[in-house]
Amino acid sequence: MNLAVVLVSPKTPGNIGSAARAMLNMGAADLRLVAPRCDYLDPQSVAMAVHAADLLRSARVYPTLREALADRDLSVGTSARVRADLPPGRHPATLRPLVRAAAAPALVFGPEETGLINSDLEQCQVTVRIPTGDYASLNLAQAVLLVCYEFLQGGEDISASERKTATREEMEAVYGHLRETMELIGYTDAVRARHTLRLWRALLDRALMSSAESRLYRGFLRQVHWKVQDAARRGRDALQAGQAEPPSDG
Repeated sequence: MNLAVVLVSPKTPGNIGSAARAMLNMGAADLRLVAPRCDYLDPQSVAMAVHAADLLRSARVYPTLREALADRDLSVGTSARVRADLPPGRHPATLRPLVRAAAAPALVFGPEETGLINSDLEQCQVTVRIPTGDYASLNLAQAVLLVCYEFLQGGEDISASERKTATREEMEAVYGHLRETMELIGYTDAVRARHTLRLWRALLDRALMSSAESRLYRGFLRQVHWKVQDAARRGRDALQAGQAEPPSDG
């Protein structure tokens, strides 16, 4: 499976190296780091990676999560908390068929101290929650090991779907276009837009649009833009024409 593991703003070299080792244990090889706060090739990181040192050295670094997910068709965020306006986390086993059917899935893990923030989870179609006891905080490498096991080694194999799901970059373009359209037609305003868009993200992410469907949807939004702007232009033309008419003799 073409599975990417994305670590957002990791702080400790040892955690990065241990996460790389966990990936190698479970058969994952694509490590992506978003704005790391340490040298991921620090000797401590390489030592903790053990036989996964080559995997660690091949890691790619990105300035933003959006860029790290641009070529992915499914992104799964990880969180132990319930967030307002965001779908609740699901048991890993319930997401296994979805992940295995994707062509290019990604697992996204947050910083050691805070986990993923809401703006990170907004960029993920689904959220996974690892079942634990009352104390839900896991070491980063432990979380990587458990979730990678569920999706790569656990349960029966699920044959991949031939349907090409839209990449996250394509869906982010949809959401940017949708926000512009909502504000244009007065469906929302700058104050409420983020909350409203979260609800639309949850709805449209569940649909798992294909690339072609994302283009179809944006075509609809472009038509809405054109119609509103054309109506505004016609109104201005009519107003100018009325002002230009000579006064009546009567």
